[in-house]
Amino acid sequence: MASDAQPSPVGLLEGISTTRAIRRIRPEPIPEADLAQILFGATRAPTGSNRQGFRFVVLRDGPNAVKAKALIGEACRSMWADKRSIDGYDSGSGTADDSPKARQARVMDRFVDTFEQIPVVVLACLIRHRDPHPSEGASIFPACQNLLLSARALGYGGVFINFHMMVEDELRALLGIPDNVAISGCIPLGEPEGNHGPVRRRPVTELVFDDAWDSPAPWATEPDGTRHTGKFS
Repeated sequence: MASDAQPSPVGLLEGISTTRAIRRIRPEPIPEADLAQILFGATRAPTGSNRQGFRFVVLRDGPNAVKAKALIGEACRSMWADKRSIDGYDSGSGTADDSPKARQARVMDRFVDTFEQIPVVVLACLIRHRDPHPSEGASIFPACQNLLLSARALGYGGVFINFHMMVEDELRALLGIPDNVAISGCIPLGEPEGNHGPVRRRPVTELVFDDAWDSPAPWATEPDGTRHTGKFS
């Protein structure tokens, strides 16, 4: 990490269960040695037929990166404004300042307003060997998760977003991304302002079935102390 404190070693299963979506990111740059480890981890992911068609365009502080971040930042602000209205973030529990809904809205407001200050933005791309296909994500999304887990292991954090889609044509022209390459995701990265920690999800009993749909799996238990997510209203 950029700070003097070194992160404690993180076991694989611990990393999986504690890697949060980080949207509050410090502007300090990621040292190149750390960035190299993060991208190395990403490139070790499996792909269909071992084609290894993923590519990562890393945007830091170069002239193209500055322009690309500005494009994505504007897209983030526009799309979040629409989503905030459509999903009713200012209604229901969103009117209570201490509700999860209101807290997430505040985090998102700051995330999009300061997007250009994020030190590293990674465009996860996939070279297509055929027309767009529902299964192609299997050859890029594992690499994206590897990237986030590698960042977690080194004390950094990030989040997978798709706001770049609004300005994809402009990004392709600016960065020279060929037409046969899908821009599958956008991952801002940096040192978290907060901390990683146990993620909250639905109870595993709601998510895992045994032998048939909606058939309980009594063996699918959770570690003691597991906390569950709340629901927006």
